[in-house]
Amino acid sequence: MKRTRAAAAAAVATAATLVLAACGGGGGAGGSSGGVYGDCSTNPNTCNSVPADQLQQGGTVTLASEKNIDNWNVISSEGNVDWTGMSTKPLLTYAFYTSPDLKPTLNTDLLDSADLTNPTTIVYKIKPAAVWNDGTPVTADDFVMSWKWQNTRDCPACETAGNGGYDQVTAVTGSDNGKTVTVTLSKPYTDWQSLFNSAAPLYPAHIGAQQGDLNSPDGLAAAFDWFGKTPPTYSAGPFQVENWQDNVALTLVPNPQWYGATKPKLDRLVIRVITDATQEPLALQNNEVQALFPQPQVDIVNQLNNIPNVSNAQAAGLSWEHFDFNLQNPFLADKALRQALYIAVNTQDVIAKTVGQFNPDIKPLQNKMFVPQQDGYQDNLTATGQGSGDIERAKKVLTDAGYTGVGSALVAPNGQAVPALRMRYTVGNAVRQTECELFQQYAKQLGVNVEISTTDSLGTTTSSGDYDVIVFGWIMSPAPFGGAQQLWLSNSGSNYGKYVNPTTDALINEAAASTDINDARAKLNEADKIMAEDAYVLPLYQKPTLAAVQNTLGNVRNNASLDGITYNTSEWGIRSGS
Repeated sequence: MKRTRAAAAAAVATAATLVLAACGGGGGAGGSSGGVYGDCSTNPNTCNSVPADQLQQGGTVTLASEKNIDNWNVISSEGNVDWTGMSTKPLLTYAFYTSPDLKPTLNTDLLDSADLTNPTTIVYKIKPAAVWNDGTPVTADDFVMSWKWQNTRDCPACETAGNGGYDQVTAVTGSDNGKTVTVTLSKPYTDWQSLFNSAAPLYPAHIGAQQGDLNSPDGLAAAFDWFGKTPPTYSAGPFQVENWQDNVALTLVPNPQWYGATKPKLDRLVIRVITDATQEPLALQNNEVQALFPQPQVDIVNQLNNIPNVSNAQAAGLSWEHFDFNLQNPFLADKALRQALYIAVNTQDVIAKTVGQFNPDIKPLQNKMFVPQQDGYQDNLTATGQGSGDIERAKKVLTDAGYTGVGSALVAPNGQAVPALRMRYTVGNAVRQTECELFQQYAKQLGVNVEISTTDSLGTTTSSGDYDVIVFGWIMSPAPFGGAQQLWLSNSGSNYGKYVNPTTDALINEAAASTDINDARAKLNEADKIMAEDAYVLPLYQKPTLAAVQNTLGNVRNNASLDGITYNTSEWGIRSGS
């Protein structure tokens, strides 16, 4: 995204469908072209499916993680990172998640039902058996704390990743001993299924209350911060934490209070931190890890294709790569400079020199609100020239705006030399390193220097605004309307570059409250056109996700959404006889 992780999940809109961009099986004796992932293109929800009675009871599976966990509260802007979400998914609970076919799916482990009983009322029925691992029931209190954190009114100091929809909730009340939750909205919310979903999971209110009064702003903020800095001992999922070693590994064991239908087969699930993605295939080959979900890179894909008894699959889903400007930089506050830099970028060239080397189907993305598989996708970018690599057009934008030194040493209209821009990317990611180096080359042709550096904590870097230009990926969900609120509203914690536009705010909020899905899509596209002209974010391409597993594992599959590979860990296991 996530989360890098982004948008809140699920929608009443037509969900996108999974497109399998490439499948590859490990080499060696007996390896088939698709391995255990051979049918993923047609059966994304069930590929590599193994019945429970064909899995061993016990064993350990180690999954490589590309990022350390710096903040355990995935609702926070700093904790809103893909691997934090995937690492905590086996512990936390939520109303809806995104399945591998990219559709919003009710979490039937937690809920008997979730219904929009009228345009402004949602009723959730929590299973009577649902409890936290200390035996405390999961109740409406957990929903209330989550709502208060995110509605912008009850906890102004809570720096959440987004508040889309929560600010429209006027009340969250419990009945039936807290097992029925009634949510009242001030107006209809198109993406109502994105509330309390896996992008903003439930945390235990009874533990939060130990940090302060949850009816006060200070108490809510104290709980919010405590959950961020404190490794979990709590769980309402199939696993719980046995041990956490910072920058080393998170070790999970089955939760003895787990109430879900599928009991874990594994004795342990270890999520091992390997921040240098280039080392992941070697770790898989050496059996140090048994599963990977890395950022796809040409060398990694080639290595995986040559490891015996390993299968891998790419999937184009809801992730997309992009360049972002930090508008707090006084020079980047000028739209003309932003437009010129993005016009100088040649997106097709970026693709050809990065992801196009291992996936020939990747094309430039021309929209920030929708991906091509979603209804509503249209090209809102080409007309601006951004991504075209047209250096002469870019230079003319600068000259017309009063810049001098164009093409040599750029000077702003006020006579100040444009300083070097600091551009950052995630350490160990060769694709993003190349993307930064290409941006550097494009900018140099306009007379702008770019200094490149890495970050080993993407969430900290983005939330603190410690960059001028940055490249990362958003992991969306099928819910474009709530997602747009999270990513682009002026007051959203995920609006890291501080883009402020009341017109787009109004359009995005109107779309989120529309009862006409076509009108809602049209409003998001109108907002996208304005944002494209403002040159705040440059979408590059729909980013494939990559899953790789030893063929001994069952039920571990690619999920090209914000839920990622750990969406179903209760089903994971080692095949009998392996």
